[in-house]
Amino acid sequence: MPKKSITFWITVRTMDTFSKKLADKSYYRKVDVVKTLQTSSQAAVRLVISDKNWLETLAVDQLKKTTELPGMCCGVGMPDLHPGKGQPIGAAFITRDQVYPHLVGSDIGCGMGLWKLDVTRRQVKLDKWEKRLVDLDDPWQGGDTDQWLSDSGVKTNDDSLKEANLKLGTIGGGNHFAEIQQVNEIFAHEVLSGLGLDKQSVVFLAHSGSRGLGQKILRNHVDVFGAQSLTNDAMARYLERHDYAVQWAVANRDLIAKRFCERLGVNRDALLDVSHNTVTAMDQQSIDALGLEYTSESRYWIHRKGASPTDQGLVMIPGSRGSLSYLVKPRASEAYNLAAGGFSLAHGAGRKWKRSESRGRLEKRYKVKDLEVTDLGSRVICKQRDLLYEEAPQAYKNISTVVDDLVQAGMVDVVASFKPLITYKTRKK
Repeated sequence: MPKKSITFWITVRTMDTFSKKLADKSYYRKVDVVKTLQTSSQAAVRLVISDKNWLETLAVDQLKKTTELPGMCCGVGMPDLHPGKGQPIGAAFITRDQVYPHLVGSDIGCGMGLWKLDVTRRQVKLDKWEKRLVDLDDPWQGGDTDQWLSDSGVKTNDDSLKEANLKLGTIGGGNHFAEIQQVNEIFAHEVLSGLGLDKQSVVFLAHSGSRGLGQKILRNHVDVFGAQSLTNDAMARYLERHDYAVQWAVANRDLIAKRFCERLGVNRDALLDVSHNTVTAMDQQSIDALGLEYTSESRYWIHRKGASPTDQGLVMIPGSRGSLSYLVKPRASEAYNLAAGGFSLAHGAGRKWKRSESRGRLEKRYKVKDLEVTDLGSRVICKQRDLLYEEAPQAYKNISTVVDDLVQAGMVDVVASFKPLITYKTRKK
């Protein structure tokens, strides 16, 4: 694809709040959100990020460096781009005939699941619900994990991968969480009502992955091949295990939702589940939209690390625990705009501070009790002091800016925003 600046006509209005911009349909301006970077590699390198967004030089350097790998065609940094361990998070990489497991990372299949709860906001009693959420960090005792996976259509003949089943139904550490939310503001009523949601609805959001399974799969390949790409038989073996881990992660999120709902005495209906750590083959339409050469002998792959796909319907983009989350609809008819973004979207707000920095920046300003209730009035359950500070809202980018960048790039329409009520991290100290 030629390296050129890309501009889009979009619907915005200069207002004080992001929601007012989204609600207004009568003002237009020309913006340049998607930026092409000059690099020494042959691959196209782009950023989907506005000047008002937070961006670290290290993340851009990692993006550029990664596109120097053999077979690389394109690298795109999302609005939530931030540095990772060698490779950036919040990025998509497109390769020809090459699969790089380390670009997917160790938490294969990590993603977001969303469920509608059969209660209204008025029925949610925060004090009671917070007290009911206990014994959710320990292994599931309510059934057989092997049977749960089988019933979910998740199967493998590799017994070495079954060790992770003990962790099935648990959230994990880091930035993973479960959150009870209410609908905050609706921007696309027809789309939201199609999900059975309205202004009084309450939902459950789970962010978790493959709980050590992906780490094992990655380690098996890195021990043999290092950071080299995989081809032929080695690629096939990795992809088989990768697909199993993605399915496992989906089943894990569903079991997390089941456990939480049983504690709360509510029922759930699945709305969506989208993984953001994956590698998938591209179809011919996507290849054509990117301007890549298509031959029957070649295959193109999209590696996503902290980037949600645009071909799986609605996507939930969560903020930090102290900000709104946004349900968005990719603009499927805007193939050129989606191609410019690597057919990927932001997966969250994206870190602004390193974990090692967050506690030092915040501990003198905020006590533990200050961080257990957010500015939005929501509750935070996190008994690990370090994690409470590491995952504080202040450590993340502005989610409204992240989502606005996607809107201005012509890639998504916002369906609704959601407000947190209870965010669960862990009760273990």
